[in-house]
Amino acid sequence: MHIDIWSDVICPWCFLGKRRFEAAVAELPDHVTVDVRWRAFQLDPTAGTEPSDLRRSIEKKYGPGAFDGMVARLTALGRDVGIDYRFDLAQRVSTVDAHRLIAWAGATAGEVPQGHLVERLFVAYFQEGVNVADRAELARLADEVGLDGDAAAGVLDGTDHADDVEADLLAARERELTGVPAFVIADRLLIPGAQEVDTFRQVLTRAAERFS
Repeated sequence: MHIDIWSDVICPWCFLGKRRFEAAVAELPDHVTVDVRWRAFQLDPTAGTEPSDLRRSIEKKYGPGAFDGMVARLTALGRDVGIDYRFDLAQRVSTVDAHRLIAWAGATAGEVPQGHLVERLFVAYFQEGVNVADRAELARLADEVGLDGDAAAGVLDGTDHADDVEADLLAARERELTGVPAFVIADRLLIPGAQEVDTFRQVLTRAAERFS
């Protein structure tokens, strides 16, 4: 069963949704196989490579108090799936190069699952305060999950996979995806948002029966 997941590296709900989704997949019957492709989405396409204040950005977009409300809610939810959100370390940055790197990881099938890099990027951004717009840091993170760090640096130094990112963004618009995470099963069924583990499991079980 193929699942496309539109996500952004700086999206806290995407990190939560990934952990919940994977917990649900682990509970599926052995005969159900899931093939995942991570797709690019940009929550903040105007962000630059130089870090800026995340609180100011969030409150400019959603209003005063939005940042503290988000922190309180997600910190509590994250604990249930082993996420220690550190919003005091996270900063506003571009994710274009991170998405190019994820697309490259997806193209190197057979080496390291694309999701391993996605997980490392989430942890780096939300728990370690890493600037995920910094190309040297991105290459380091790729190397840490077992990908070729030198090859990753070469990809990032050019424009490789920029067209893949643009294609993902266009596909999201065509599907009228206005928020992430968005889980699209067999290009026919959408699961929006970071659903509870039981909800993911139930929908995935029904989808496996329908689309397999």
